[in-house]
Amino acid sequence: MSAVRRYAFVTVDVFTDRRFGGNPLAVFPDARGLSGAEMQSLATELNLSETTFVLPPGDPAHTARVRIFNRTAEMPFAGHPNVGTGFVLAAEGRAGDGALRFEEIAGLVEVCIERDTTGAATGARIAAPQPLTVGAGIPVATVAACAGLHPADVIVRAHPPRWASVGNPYVIAEVSGDALTRAEPDLAAFRTARANHPAADNRFSLYLYAHDAHGSRPRIRTRMFAPLSGTLEDPATGSAATPLGALLLSLGSEECASYEIVQGVEMGRPSLLRVGAHRAPDGIRATVSGGCVPVLRGEATV
Repeated sequence: MSAVRRYAFVTVDVFTDRRFGGNPLAVFPDARGLSGAEMQSLATELNLSETTFVLPPGDPAHTARVRIFNRTAEMPFAGHPNVGTGFVLAAEGRAGDGALRFEEIAGLVEVCIERDTTGAATGARIAAPQPLTVGAGIPVATVAACAGLHPADVIVRAHPPRWASVGNPYVIAEVSGDALTRAEPDLAAFRTARANHPAADNRFSLYLYAHDAHGSRPRIRTRMFAPLSGTLEDPATGSAATPLGALLLSLGSEECASYEIVQGVEMGRPSLLRVGAHRAPDGIRATVSGGCVPVLRGEATV
């Protein structure tokens, strides 16, 4: 009978400044010795939208290799897992000069730790690993069916619903504010959409947004549905907010722009994501930042 192996983990709420808001994340700061199958089993057991596993980097100039798993599969890149993992490693004194570099399937992710006046880590800003790529359009009727909406609820003045990615692809669609509140994912419609549009993402992850005036500062409200990967709805999705910011910048002539994105309100887990986008030599690049709050510490046995 093989010996039981023990692995410490912590959880943090990401894109929030208070416990039980934002998007919860589990981080295994030292995952050496775990197989990919064991990582997937632990992520499924924890039942969060994502869990990260920190490994030694392939290149000693980098901080770590980070593997990200949702409930059913490994992911090439994700937003709140990188923000939260950076925060956890900084709390353990592994941030060095405040900059971390994570090796991931989608490429190198640069993380900059945010600190308060005492020097304590409060969150992080990450740079998405790839420039914006925009894929095929998706029929309005498909988006409406997946979200339980009427086709008239989908707004196409600025752009039609379409795939967009900076490392992890999403179908991005604008809807009215009322429709965003009413949206409910339809699992059967998602399965049909995946069968009809399989090329970019087997999950057919849908990111809806609505422009929302908030005082003198423009704000965007969002919701993300990915029921085919076990995430009926996600309270904060950095890897969708970044291509949204990049896509919006691509529609105009500005060199850079910033966006304040609110997500998770309908779930009772309000989240705030600060997104920046800028034109670079290789295309439009994006960043996302937010706060983190530690919640739990534990130990898993395998």
